[in-house]
Amino acid sequence: MVTSVLPRVESLASSGIQSIPKEYIRPQEELTSIGNVFEEEKKEEGPQVPTIDLTEIESEDKEVQERCRQELKKAAMEWGVMHLVNHGISEELMDRVRKVGQKFFELPVEEKEKYANDQSSGNVQGYGSKLANNASGQLEWEDYFFHLIFPEDKRDLSIWPKIPSEYTEVTSEYARQLRALASKILSALSICLGLEEGRLEKEVGGVEELLLQLKINYYPKCPQPELALGVEAHTDISALTFILHNMVPGLQLFYQGKWVTAKCVPNSIIMHIGDTIEILSNGKFKSILHRGLVNKEKVRISWAVFCEPPKDKIILKPLPETVSETEPPLFPPRTFAQHIEHKLFRKTQDNLSN
Repeated sequence: MVTSVLPRVESLASSGIQSIPKEYIRPQEELTSIGNVFEEEKKEEGPQVPTIDLTEIESEDKEVQERCRQELKKAAMEWGVMHLVNHGISEELMDRVRKVGQKFFELPVEEKEKYANDQSSGNVQGYGSKLANNASGQLEWEDYFFHLIFPEDKRDLSIWPKIPSEYTEVTSEYARQLRALASKILSALSICLGLEEGRLEKEVGGVEELLLQLKINYYPKCPQPELALGVEAHTDISALTFILHNMVPGLQLFYQGKWVTAKCVPNSIIMHIGDTIEILSNGKFKSILHRGLVNKEKVRISWAVFCEPPKDKIILKPLPETVSETEPPLFPPRTFAQHIEHKLFRKTQDNLSN
């Protein structure tokens, strides 16, 4: 395994470099598709990421509720990503989450290093940057902070930021509210598949075992944004992912053979369907390929919460109700841990063959 000790991306960005180190330059075939994110976001023509209004998701009026579910179902089947509005989490709480995360990243790098993770020993919680340990040796233009935020009894508060002092209180409250939103979404998606309301939640670990992992992604300004990516193209391994951001564009989705830039929708939470739900639904709900662009002018920060099943306790495979003679299972049975291994293996093979 090739690991190289490189400075944090933030340190690189603030050092005054005019050109980025070669490890950050994307392969030639990718460069043709990387444009200016601000211009891309302004485009009105072409497909746009759907916006789903959740006001009526628990409506007493069954007809109104069903209409809301059908919109959610259509977005999950066609896109696998959407802007959620009227999701029940207050604008004030979302602003506080953004504020405490931003304050942490405003600390000097040496202060943040006190929280550094140690990826080589498998300790991924804490402050980090991607290591050049894949076959291509490629790096991403971001630093991050990663930690488990729910269930509360599984947290390790000793590695949570102490500065700002309100970080733990705000992040914990957000985690509780997001966990309730995840249940709401999983219920609706279950019904959309013709399943019992609580089925998907049960299949991904239920109240006890579904883990919420927060990754705060910090994308510094980049002197050559047309050559780099903040996050390379991937699908999420999670069941669902919920994303807040600081209203700087960057997220792109690979839809119908083209990269589509997500607009910044005020007070929305972006939600991805992850591989786990794609597998359980036998591909009916999509886990979409996506990536993050960077820019010269503005720091971008996003708060991604991955809702993940336990690593070894559950076998992920298409649910029997989603399989028929005409729709055979598209995915072999694997634990979540095996699914992660399988993806890493495939990626390594791809890199070696390029």
